[in-house]
Amino acid sequence: MQTRWKPSVTVAAIIERTHKGRTEFLLVEEMTQEGLRLNNPAGHLDPGESPVQACAREALEETAHGFEPTALVGIYLSRFERVRPGQTVEDITYLRFAFCGELGVLQPGRILDEGIVRTVWLSPQEIRASQDRHRSPLVLRCMEDHLAGRRYALDLINTDASVYLGGAAGAA
Repeated sequence: MQTRWKPSVTVAAIIERTHKGRTEFLLVEEMTQEGLRLNNPAGHLDPGESPVQACAREALEETAHGFEPTALVGIYLSRFERVRPGQTVEDITYLRFAFCGELGVLQPGRILDEGIVRTVWLSPQEIRASQDRHRSPLVLRCMEDHLAGRRYALDLINTDASVYLGGAAGAA
């Protein structure tokens, strides 16, 4: 029997601000198996939540700021291979939903997710210049799509009620 291919579904928050006349994006610096990397606030879709809910949750967990997604920037499919100890190769595919939106208030004292070292505001030029430190090529691609004005209504993404019920109630 052939194993069914299942890409990991992830969400990312593309958070922009203008500060002292300068456009900046909020990134996280995180410790990964490949070392210290820059990423959009991002993470995996959890059971029982929509992609929009997952994005708001991940942004809060990784930045200690509330975040309200207001538009879909894009949907991205990416793949890479990671060499594991013992030289086994892990083939990883991500399906990413990237959202832009409104940054909420900082929750002082909130502990950031494991592996997140800090948050950092970087200009588009700084992000382009730091590609060798990006966790994924999608960090830059999502920012560029956002800067190009790509925005899609959130109702493009439909989450069936069965997702919130759990179990096999809505199995297709």
